[in-house]
Amino acid sequence: MAEEYLQQVYDLQNQEDTDAYYSAWASTYDDELTSQGYATPTRCADALKQFVPLNTPILDIGCGTGLSGAAFRTAGFTDISGSDVNAEMLQIAEQAAIYRTTWVTDLTAPFPFEPGTYGAVAAVGVIGVGAAPITLLGEALDALAPGGHFVFSFNDHVLASPEFMQVLHDLIASGQADEMSAKHGPHITGLGSMSTVYVLRRH
Repeated sequence: MAEEYLQQVYDLQNQEDTDAYYSAWASTYDDELTSQGYATPTRCADALKQFVPLNTPILDIGCGTGLSGAAFRTAGFTDISGSDVNAEMLQIAEQAAIYRTTWVTDLTAPFPFEPGTYGAVAAVGVIGVGAAPITLLGEALDALAPGGHFVFSFNDHVLASPEFMQVLHDLIASGQADEMSAKHGPHITGLGSMSTVYVLRRH
């Protein structure tokens, strides 16, 4: 069933379908991804750790059940908040007591706070086909103060999308952000999938 969920998630067409899918998946999500070797959260945490102090306030957007937050906690980060569009997934994250605060967010206004409230934003396995739109890249940077860091991952499906990659290229080429790191590596080892983990710094 794990592989079935993981494969079908890329076929989701709209936010309503996505919400229903993740609600149904919530209770088994952690076990299934862990058993399949979900490597990207640890890779994102380790990448961000190279550029910001461990007491930096982090917003883990699209935090789901908290797997990504747990990776940041294991890496030594001490001030982590989480948000997600799916209340069922977020409820599981809250029970794990990983985050300082959590809230259900809205993709039309994913950053309901003053820019610079958080020194870093994370979007681990969040942006992509069947997930959050590419517009989240620019919105996340806008939510940071100058010098703030954004860590995120693009899986195989995103890396093969000219549309997604062009937006990333344009943000860097325009001077809105510097690419501090981009490393390709394992995403979900049980499926043989890969991802690139990026760290951007806002100008």
